[in-house]
Amino acid sequence: MSHRKFERPRHGSLGFLPRKRTKHVFGKLKSFPKDDASKAPHFTAFMSYKAGMTHIIRDVDRPGSKLHKKEIAEAVSIIEAPPMVVVGFVGYVETPRGLRALTSVWAGHLSEECKRRFYRAWFRSKQKAFTKYQKRWAEAGKSGEAAPMAAEIERAKKYCQVIRAICHTQIGKVKIGCKKAHLKEIQINGGSTADKVDFVTGLFEQEVKVADVFAQDEMIDTIGATKGHGFNGVVTRWGVTRLVRKSHRGLRKVACIGSWHPARVQFQVPRSGQRGYHHRTEINKKIYRIGRNLKEDPHNAKTENDLTEKAITPIGGFSHYGIVNEDFVMVKGGVIGCRKRVITLRKSLLPQVSRRSLEKIELKFIDTASKIGHGRFQTSEEKAKFYGSMQKRARKEEQAKAAEEALEAGVATAKARAAAAEA
Repeated sequence: MSHRKFERPRHGSLGFLPRKRTKHVFGKLKSFPKDDASKAPHFTAFMSYKAGMTHIIRDVDRPGSKLHKKEIAEAVSIIEAPPMVVVGFVGYVETPRGLRALTSVWAGHLSEECKRRFYRAWFRSKQKAFTKYQKRWAEAGKSGEAAPMAAEIERAKKYCQVIRAICHTQIGKVKIGCKKAHLKEIQINGGSTADKVDFVTGLFEQEVKVADVFAQDEMIDTIGATKGHGFNGVVTRWGVTRLVRKSHRGLRKVACIGSWHPARVQFQVPRSGQRGYHHRTEINKKIYRIGRNLKEDPHNAKTENDLTEKAITPIGGFSHYGIVNEDFVMVKGGVIGCRKRVITLRKSLLPQVSRRSLEKIELKFIDTASKIGHGRFQTSEEKAKFYGSMQKRARKEEQAKAAEEALEAGVATAKARAAAAEA
């Protein structure tokens, strides 16, 4: 019987089997933080879209560390998070076999982008989804006897232990070429069941902003699908060692895929196949900034040390994404998935006590140079000033203004002549 002279750990983790393409591209919330009835009702997750990456400069505030009070540059991810809309809730009952859905209540009006999610081909359909439900809601409102769906709401308050809000994204506000909103159940934690139901019903057909769910310096988890890389061999997929150069019939292989008996290939043996596009949950991502949209704050990339008036979008936009117009979340490090992909942000399941998680973040500088090539300038005005094209632009604006004035004067004279001819 053979034996190995030196130990060697296996290549690749078996904890992520099976390595195949996920069905849950939009991120599946498999668990929520533990409920605490002493707190006020609040959301535990939020849906957003990955825009791209940039870097920041800040001073480290970590007493005892060698980096304390030193300036460091860190990579950050920008995730665009337009407000979500609450359109209903589902009430669950706890059973010995887990949660069971008891009842669901929907709002009286659903937007088109939400209804599109219920159809495979919206333009070919009759678009009748929720028309009867909407009619019942309207009739109940007219009669004035009781609030619409009052019986179901009372049933949820009486019997349910877990309440989850049905929310959808406003995908029209994010210019990613998609019209179907993303829909998700998000658990409401805090307060009694009645408090939770009242909290959700009070938010029906209303917007929920990311700033209402998360705060700066908070540690969160990101859930989504990783970037797909197609079919790969064992060396790339599992990280096994290549064979010697002169090996027969290729060298990027596993030399022995098992013994004679058992007469089958066991699941632990590295094989070629799909790499990437797997469902993953990444824990403990620190929020560095929650930025407001361009209407509320046109200079949302300004800091105390860098007073340049600039927005978070770099010159030329985020590559393969575009301009960030809505609220955004700046998270330390990379985030799973490709750009434009849905990233579900969730409150941390664990109590955060480490010094890194409790550190206060004060940004000194946010980079907004072009991400296409070697960016030299932070704003387009700075670039124009350097290349001397400000004068050209001013000249062009003057010429355009003069042309407009000449046109207006021509129209006025023509009107005057017409009036004189009539007289």
